[in-house]
Amino acid sequence: MNKFLFKHIDNTGLVLWRVVFGALIAIEAFGAIATGWLRRTLIEPDFTFNFIGFDFLQPLPGDGMYYYFILMGIFGILVMLGYKYRFSMACYALMWTCVYLMQKTSYNNHYYLMMLLCWMMVLLPANRWFSLDAKINPSVKSPSAPRWTYLVVIFQVWIVYTFASIAKLYPDWLDGTTTALFMRGKSDYWLIGSFLQLNWVHWSIAYVGIFFDLLIVPLMLWKRTRLIGFIISVFFHLFNSIVFQIGIFPYMSIAFALFFFSSETLQKRFLPKKELYTLGEIKVPDYKPVLVGVFSIYFIIQIGLPLRHWAFQDDVLWTEEGHRLSWRMMLRSKSSRLVVYTKEEGSTEKKTYNYRKLLSKKQQRSSKSKPDMLWRLAKEIKKAEAKEGKNVQVFMDVKLKINGGEYHQFIKPDVDIASQEWHPFKHHNWLEPSPADYHMKPIKKEEN
Repeated sequence: MNKFLFKHIDNTGLVLWRVVFGALIAIEAFGAIATGWLRRTLIEPDFTFNFIGFDFLQPLPGDGMYYYFILMGIFGILVMLGYKYRFSMACYALMWTCVYLMQKTSYNNHYYLMMLLCWMMVLLPANRWFSLDAKINPSVKSPSAPRWTYLVVIFQVWIVYTFASIAKLYPDWLDGTTTALFMRGKSDYWLIGSFLQLNWVHWSIAYVGIFFDLLIVPLMLWKRTRLIGFIISVFFHLFNSIVFQIGIFPYMSIAFALFFFSSETLQKRFLPKKELYTLGEIKVPDYKPVLVGVFSIYFIIQIGLPLRHWAFQDDVLWTEEGHRLSWRMMLRSKSSRLVVYTKEEGSTEKKTYNYRKLLSKKQQRSSKSKPDMLWRLAKEIKKAEAKEGKNVQVFMDVKLKINGGEYHQFIKPDVDIASQEWHPFKHHNWLEPSPADYHMKPIKKEEN
């Protein structure tokens, strides 16, 4: 194990990854301001859908969140330059974690991955070359890094892709229904809009997605297939960037190749003045037991979280229980209809409640099909009514359809949702059982 984990290898890939990663997380922070994401997600709403248990994390008042993201962007630049690297990386990691846990309206697996990578980077000696830290303090400088610093990133990426592939193995994905629905919303794209509506394109996207996620890491690990794997990766992620417009993630995914290509190859193209480390020394640190223990627990959790939905009653595709933190990326299309009723204490009359007045447009779109957000909405309605001196019960009539099928009852309409407790590792009986045919009514596809 010592030779496998603690043998020192050339650190060119790790150093270049720090530069690219720092630039990307800086772009993420500044881009959130420039695109209006920050305003729509954290500033406009009266409340944010925090991850349950993190209600104490609230957006800063006034223009505070703009300054918050500007500071994050500065830390990203410092990471890229390798200045006060660990401090800068830790600050960005903490600030991004707070943003991530502060809201679920813009929940995204890519944001979760970025949070994990930020904390992982705090532990990696990525500033030992081509950094201001190494220039200012030569004792920091080193051409090598222990092999584990590469392995932990590769294993994390492998977990992400593998579970993303497995999650696609369900009927509506395999018959092209889901991808057809995704592409229907892209019909107005310049030049490629009509192309994306072709039936064979839907099937290609569906199966390329499965096999790419399953095979890309093995392809990159094997030297003979590394170049073709990289070419496929570039095409795949650029396609996703253009069609799905998912921010920095496609470019971060392309940059993962830095952990697979040899240092000789990378130095010729990016760091020609860096000396190539070839000594292969084995240096076992005193903190080995802690390091091995921490990462062992970490990866057990990373493998366990995507599997936890099997311990829940019913189908995760319907209930969403166990969906988050599980790499279930871009898997389904959901639509819902929501009517909220309130009933005052001592009254038998239910009254329709205008829940929209509590939510931004973005929150309205994202919350109606997700039980944890509906539960939180019920709590907010009860709180809003309490401010007016009313003690109310909150009932929700929710109709849900998946992947263009028919609408089915999602929540039991006679249950006071505001009185329920949320159990993160337990099924909620106020959810209706999934209909046996919810995925058996695909949209009618036009012949091409």
